[in-house]
Amino acid sequence: MSPLPIPKRELRAAMRAERKRLSGLEPSAAARVAAHAGDLPPGGLVAVYRAVGSELDAAPLAAALIAAGRELCLPVVVEADAPMIFRRWAPGEPLEPDLVGVAAPLPLAETVEPDLIVTPLLAFDARGWRLGQGGGHYDRTFAAVPGATRVGLAYAGQEVAGLEIEPHDVRLHGVLTEVGYRAFA
Repeated sequence: MSPLPIPKRELRAAMRAERKRLSGLEPSAAARVAAHAGDLPPGGLVAVYRAVGSELDAAPLAAALIAAGRELCLPVVVEADAPMIFRRWAPGEPLEPDLVGVAAPLPLAETVEPDLIVTPLLAFDARGWRLGQGGGHYDRTFAAVPGATRVGLAYAGQEVAGLEIEPHDVRLHGVLTEVGYRAFA
């Protein structure tokens, strides 16, 4: 019999500390991730994110995606318990805090639906489940944009043996780390 997964609340605290530790140990991880941008699934419009705290910086990946001819957008929280929207964006364009204080494109930017959503996370497992911050923003958004390919962006060291799953959780299609892209069956 396999051990039960650690409850989400406890795991979040442990994985926040682990991600912070990994960010200090792996200062070149974001650049190494960007080197694998070509391994991502297809999609002309890719949602990236602006890193907060110890989240793996998506800026080098964004630059690599643009160099490969893909367009970008960023998520925007406009309502607390609703799916996020996405606004078209390119590096250097102005940003302002959204409802939860994360840098996002201005309201005049075009609202779009991405083909591929790159998401930050605290932990992931080999089955494609992810542990987020706990606000439910990405799970609500994944459910609202079911046709988009969902890819976690993480340090390889954020993988755990298993995660506690709840009915609202939505699986990832793959994960991109500093060691490469891995698709989930």
